Amino acid sequence: MGGTDVGVDGTMDWKWGGASDGGAGSAAAVVGGEGSAAAVVGGATAVEEPGIAGIQLDDGSTSFGPSADLAQWRAWAAATGSADRARAEEGVRRAYRLAGLAEPERVVWAGSPRAAVALVRELTDRGPSVRDAVRSAPWAAARRLLHAELGPAGWSAHWAATGGRLWPSTQTLVDRIRTGVIEDLAGSDTGKEAAEIRLLLLDAVLGQHDAPWLAAFPADDGPIDALSAVCRSAGWWWPFARVAVLSERPSALHRDEAGRLDHGAGPALSYPDGFALHAWRGMPVPAAFVAGLPTLTPERIRGEENAELRRVMLEYYGYDRYLADSGARPLHRDETGVLWRIDLAGDEPVVMVEVLNSTPEPDGTHRTYWLRVPPSTRTARAGVAWTFGLDASAYAPERQT
Repeated sequence: MGGTDVGVDGTMDWKWGGASDGGAGSAAAVVGGEGSAAAVVGGATAVEEPGIAGIQLDDGSTSFGPSADLAQWRAWAAATGSADRARAEEGVRRAYRLAGLAEPERVVWAGSPRAAVALVRELTDRGPSVRDAVRSAPWAAARRLLHAELGPAGWSAHWAATGGRLWPSTQTLVDRIRTGVIEDLAGSDTGKEAAEIRLLLLDAVLGQHDAPWLAAFPADDGPIDALSAVCRSAGWWWPFARVAVLSERPSALHRDEAGRLDHGAGPALSYPDGFALHAWRGMPVPAAFVAGLPTLTPERIRGEENAELRRVMLEYYGYDRYLADSGARPLHRDETGVLWRIDLAGDEPVVMVEVLNSTPEPDGTHRTYWLRVPPSTRTARAGVAWTFGLDASAYAPERQT
């Protein structure tokens, strides 16, 4: 029996990193990292990483590796687009059965973790949380078995080769979503209401964002497999004795090369019901701030009192453009380049060296680069030398390229 739909927009765009519609259940994942290779996994762009086939035991044999290729888990963790509701609900019901529990009487869907928490707060007939039975206990049992198989050192190496590779960026995203839900529903991250919401968030099973720890365990026909089915199909979910509340996956996700939320033309993370997070290179910023970035002027940048927001403005606008549009004057000039300085109220000055690439472009022109250097820099040569880790007196290139 299908679940009840609560506040979900049925027309969702599947967008992330420039991808186009991939259909229900499609996913996209960050690609990159030295030694990585791009791959397509079930409609998802993902990354294949070397060295994850399994952990070698003392006798030279190979222990079981992750239950799916790491590229698949990476793709599921970053998946966007409509949940596969039928598969997710079957995974949830199976998780209940394998935990020795009766299936939930109802499965209710929400458009985002925020909407799911709001719904959970309103449900008076949900019964107690059964998260420990359907998620925590299976996790502990699987870890115990794997730890006994591999030993402490083997387990540590196995985790580093599997889930440990996905954990940092995924956990950072989870923390941001939690903070966003609390601030959106409670108005701040402190106080009684915020504490109540925080506890409800800790009751969640993270669905797609449980991919890091699920990647560390071998495939089975038991609870881990049931939880993996939900991971592959939906976002966060809340298991209670009588009701299971499931949430949709994001409709869009934008991250930079370091895996941080990052988008200068709208939300960095958005859900089909409108819940969204805005960020620039990992730094949370207000929605109105992002909307104003395309119309920035030097005067607007100088007038921003918040030093962190002003830094974001400068990065978006471009330091070189800011120098040109602000009528800045050079501090020093020599054969290596030109030293510029921008004084900012309440913040350290921005000091940059303008250098000309001596190697011409195919069209015969020479590209200009701007190198940010410490505020204490007094000469262009000292600034260029600093970028090479040298003192000005030691910087004497035989040939510039």
